[in-house]
Amino acid sequence: MTDQSNLHVYMDWIKERLDEMDATLASLENTATKMQADSRVKADSALKDMRSARDAFRTSLKQHADASKDAFNRSKVALEEQWTAFETNVQTFMEAAGKQAKQQQDTFHARADAQRKTWQAMMDKLQHDASSLAAKHRPEVETALKLMKSEADVANAKLEKLHQAGSESWVAFKTALGETRASLERASQAVHEAFKRAA
Repeated sequence: MTDQSNLHVYMDWIKERLDEMDATLASLENTATKMQADSRVKADSALKDMRSARDAFRTSLKQHADASKDAFNRSKVALEEQWTAFETNVQTFMEAAGKQAKQQQDTFHARADAQRKTWQAMMDKLQHDASSLAAKHRPEVETALKLMKSEADVANAKLEKLHQAGSESWVAFKTALGETRASLERASQAVHEAFKRAA
């Protein structure tokens, strides 16, 4: 059960980043078509590298559905490196695009929406799974789910406030997304730990 719970956390981690990658690419690909030729070369190269990182995540999601703890720990290290490379390439793209505040806002908004949708799907699934637990085991899991919902609400409020401000730099947007992602991961881990104890 421990390996299975760890696998769920790992798969959620991959899925969350994959959703953000897809949203980012969709937003940036639209901008790349409108760029000047000299900036376009750098932007296209960054997009190519982002697609490669995204594809590695997608492949890992498919390959590791039944992986052992050791296998997904090794994969996670490699995927963390891919995630870092993806983020570096987003920064490269933003630099190639110049200080286009609208592009930064659009990309931030797309990623924030992807986070929200992933969180909601994760919470819905966990809530469904909790309903199948024996009554005596439900309170701890439901408490952890409430914490997760609370963390998601705080994260949504933070992202919405930043989006409304609109004049932040890409670094500020990226930092906020990282903070909300980390907050949800901690809450998700707590829910999965509660499930392990209930099993």
